[in-house]
Amino acid sequence: MKFKTSTKLALGTASAALLVAGCAGGMSQGSGMTSAELDAVTQQVVKDSFHDKGIVKVSQVFAEDPTMKACNAADVAGQPLAPARAKEIEALNMKTIHWPANGKYLGDWKEGEKLAQSGRGRTWTDKADTPNGGNCYNCHQITKQEISYGTIGPSLYNYGKIRGVTDPNSPQAHEIVKYTWGKIWNSKAYNACSNMPRAGHMGILNEDQVRDIVALLLDPKSPVNQ
Repeated sequence: MKFKTSTKLALGTASAALLVAGCAGGMSQGSGMTSAELDAVTQQVVKDSFHDKGIVKVSQVFAEDPTMKACNAADVAGQPLAPARAKEIEALNMKTIHWPANGKYLGDWKEGEKLAQSGRGRTWTDKADTPNGGNCYNCHQITKQEISYGTIGPSLYNYGKIRGVTDPNSPQAHEIVKYTWGKIWNSKAYNACSNMPRAGHMGILNEDQVRDIVALLLDPKSPVNQ
């Protein structure tokens, strides 16, 4: 998989933090450490082990985020979020979705394919204005022609076709079009601890780029739906 440097940083730090929390959790029976104390140990590991480099900032990767805090705690505990808490997290993230100001949900699927293929952007050696890619093939099959793709996420091949979308601009298709936009913008609005990046919410993709990805998935002329 073609992880970007910032993603590697995030995964590496998260793994270290969880390991510390897990080890500390094992010792807590004898030491009497509280959950707050375990959190403090984890935060200290992050503070001591990582630093800003280029455009990659530790604060961007590990900003205090109620969603990630809840999901990480569930991972450490080895169990999913309680249903009521999951609904709260989803509602919190739903409020962050930025719907297209001009009401236009679809862009150019050809540009969307370029974004899906691209893993550029947000590495410490990039300039701040380097366009970010979508990295979509890291986790999904998207077109029939693609022979190298990840399987963390479901196949998106025939995404629009199997949902009966023949004209994505029609009123009949509005709900699936809106859902697709929302899922790309902030996946955790629909699945509290989804592994999918919150592409729009976290600034990985801008509004025009999200439009192009939506077009890739729903335009009948896109190779996704051939």
